[in-house]
Amino acid sequence: MAETPTRRSKRFQPLVTHTHPTAWSSRDTSTFWASQPCHTRLSVPDDYDVLREDESWRPTPGMHTAFYTSFARVKIPTKPVSRRAVAQRKPNSTRGANEDKEEFRVGDTVCIETGLMSKGNSVAVIVAMWELTTPHEDKDDGSADPGPMFVRVHWFERPSELPRVRPKREHYDNEVYYTLDAQAVLPTFKVIRRCSVSAEEPSQRQPQTPKPRSRSCGRVLPAPEEDPTTFYCRFAMDPRKGIYYEFDWETHRSSALACPVEDQVSGKQWTVTTEVHSERKRLAQTKRRRLRRTAETEGSDVGSEYHDPAHSDNGATDDLFSLVNDVDSEIDIKSVATDDTPKTPSRKRKRSAPSSPSKGTTTPRKPRRTKLAAPTPHSKAALRARARSRKAPAVRLPPPDLQTREHYHQLENLSEDPWLRAMHVLHVAARPDMLPCRGEEFNRVLRTVEELLEEGSGGCVYISGVPGTGKTATVHAVIRELKRMAETGETNPFTYVEINGLKIPEPSVAYNLLWETVSGHDIVTDGHLRVSSKEALKQLSRHFSTGFRHGPGGHACVVLMDELDQLVTTKQDVVYNFFNWPTLVGSKLVVIAVANTMDLPERVMSGRVRSRLGMTRINFQPYTTPQLEEIVRTRLNTAASTLPPTKTYPPAMTTDAIRLACMKVASISGDARRVLDVCRRAVELARASSSDIGSGSASATVNENRMGRPAEARDVQAALAAMQKSPTAAFVAGCSLHEQIMLAAMVRCVKREGVEEIRWGKIQDQHITYTPILATSISTSVRIPTPSDLTLVLDSLVCSRAILIEDGPAATRNNKPAAERRVMMNLEMGEVERVLGELGGTAWKQALAVSG
Repeated sequence: MAETPTRRSKRFQPLVTHTHPTAWSSRDTSTFWASQPCHTRLSVPDDYDVLREDESWRPTPGMHTAFYTSFARVKIPTKPVSRRAVAQRKPNSTRGANEDKEEFRVGDTVCIETGLMSKGNSVAVIVAMWELTTPHEDKDDGSADPGPMFVRVHWFERPSELPRVRPKREHYDNEVYYTLDAQAVLPTFKVIRRCSVSAEEPSQRQPQTPKPRSRSCGRVLPAPEEDPTTFYCRFAMDPRKGIYYEFDWETHRSSALACPVEDQVSGKQWTVTTEVHSERKRLAQTKRRRLRRTAETEGSDVGSEYHDPAHSDNGATDDLFSLVNDVDSEIDIKSVATDDTPKTPSRKRKRSAPSSPSKGTTTPRKPRRTKLAAPTPHSKAALRARARSRKAPAVRLPPPDLQTREHYHQLENLSEDPWLRAMHVLHVAARPDMLPCRGEEFNRVLRTVEELLEEGSGGCVYISGVPGTGKTATVHAVIRELKRMAETGETNPFTYVEINGLKIPEPSVAYNLLWETVSGHDIVTDGHLRVSSKEALKQLSRHFSTGFRHGPGGHACVVLMDELDQLVTTKQDVVYNFFNWPTLVGSKLVVIAVANTMDLPERVMSGRVRSRLGMTRINFQPYTTPQLEEIVRTRLNTAASTLPPTKTYPPAMTTDAIRLACMKVASISGDARRVLDVCRRAVELARASSSDIGSGSASATVNENRMGRPAEARDVQAALAAMQKSPTAAFVAGCSLHEQIMLAAMVRCVKREGVEEIRWGKIQDQHITYTPILATSISTSVRIPTPSDLTLVLDSLVCSRAILIEDGPAATRNNKPAAERRVMMNLEMGEVERVLGELGGTAWKQALAVSG
């Protein structure tokens, strides 16, 4: 009877394989079975599940699976041997000497090649090995043709393979952690060599010498070997959650090898059941029995009130956390315990001494094996912290930015000048402890990313909004809070990488940055990886498309893609790959994409990219006047609080001045950075008029004869006038009408397309559409320009370097039409938009979508 294929995917995600199917296409002649089959049965889908992605492979009727206890491989000699000599050797022939081959048995701990550049080889234990055999119809003896060789391994976790953001914990350099249930099916050539894992501490074997490490979580204890082949294991671990359990490797290995051969072929006897999981299962069974007794007592009336415990287990969860919070309770179940006595979860009764039952008097029952691992005290504290975090209020305050608050730390070294300190905190680079007016967005982003980390699944979060609305600052605050939670055990550990589209030379470099983080490369000590973008993409595709990862790593990775507009290319391959990897099973990749355009996916991205982006989209609205006032007042209050209380100082800005600056900026763009620049310039003008400037020194002190005045509305107006007289504003104001209309057409096209490079044909169409609308608003009779007239206007702007046009050998070689050539503005678009709106009036503001 054919069995139903098992499915690893969740939420209808596609199936992926551990290793590419072509790895088993040809059998290695240097590897052969060193034992006779220990168990043979009809093949089930789990035996050949790794081959399903190969479209050319199909299971054969009557296919059997033969399990073995060992396989051997010819050692690589020091002197090269030709392939012909190796091929002429018979696989089952007797070797002349034992040193000519290397044998691997079930239960051996081995080093596995995982492809991660800076972590070396991973450690695993072989739990099963088999091959698929197909009966040959042409052979009379019924012999079968051998198929590919499979090896199932159970992973150990090395400290270098753990996520970077995790609780601090000391460890030996050669220490490994036994994973609970992380297994993989690999070809035989992935096994590099044998190694040994023991429970004996390195200090008891030979003297140790300290070895400095630049990056690690927790203090690194010294290890005896530079490249160890002997490893030390004292804990089992859940790598996704970062929870450690008391564990005895030797007892567990002996218990797994003592199981019958029929049970060993699945590899389940190597998994470890934790005490928390068993307690949750016991509580669920207790609740089911209670509901069953209630239903039997009350009759059929209770049927409508029955709730499935699987869908309503809040009570069981609360009891579980109360159990975990009880630190003083003794745990009588140590690392691994095996109980062969059948137990029935029923009422307590007296049990007599065990006696051997006679045949025929009892029903044969398979002995129940229980493997329980108790959490370590370090992990108990993490479980208590997670219980408290789940019961915490839904609204959380953004944490302080201790690394980027350099401007606030410098306040203590400044003179007692309220204007100088106000200018210091009003700088754009200064970030306060709190993010005013963005609490709702902060909680939404934090809750979304935290849920993805807890579920262990990948996902995408798209954050949009005009520049200066606090998108990047809010995401940074979320990452700081998640790092704090991960380091205190309140959430699952993860690895973080930030990719800014404005800080990389080309979009494909994003592959290099992500691969450096995923592979565990230490940039501080070793510098950046010298690998091409094409090779990095190949490694990333291989890493994320291997189900449970091509190695023991099972933690999550959070990627911040800032300035997503700059990463959109013509083929859109970069954004497609970054949005597609989170949809793969087991990738555990969380992508936070930040862009300046709300409808960028609909305007620019193709359907295949848009479908993988997901539905989680968070839009940051422009700041209103009250919100901008709160932002400015928060910073000014921070500067005033650092002044000594022994003396009274006037405020740096008046209320009317703050309101005027915020109203002016909110009517144009709502950019918080612009209002900070205006207020900072106004305070600077007020300080200059009320201080002794003395040779223009920046360290001038306040005149002691008269107290200085705060920045007033006139200072704000002067600051706005000075900003409007910028070189960009002067150039735009001096342009001709058609040059201004062409600049307006470019602004409109960039907003609509979402990219900076626009085809010249689209700009021409937009210019012709704008001419009757914008020219009539200034009472000027202007005819519709011809294509030759527009070319002259374009040449004028190109000569002044206000606009850049695609040129060079590429455009000439391809004989690209003029309408297909790309054009890009070389001026600050926000400044051009503001000046055109002020010069043209309401009609120009409406055409440019500038709020008036």
